[in-house]
Amino acid sequence: MTSIHFGNLIRDELKAQGRTVTWFAKAIHCDRTNAYKIFNNSNIDTDLLFRISRVLGHDFFKDATAHLAKADAE
Repeated sequence: MTSIHFGNLIRDELKAQGRTVTWFAKAIHCDRTNAYKIFNNSNIDTDLLFRISRVLGHDFFKDATAHLAKADAE
């Protein structure tokens, strides 16, 4: 089973929404450097992932569940 890379998912969603890294960093109350660190991490703290999900209006927990279901089916 391949693992899910949350940082990539977050970066892809941000890009799909046409939002900037600066906007994202402000929205989650961090600086741009930390935002880029988030994109590079495959593992994200659940509290932070919850905040990011709310800010972007995207349920990343649902993505994780779908990934698990796909892995179970294989």
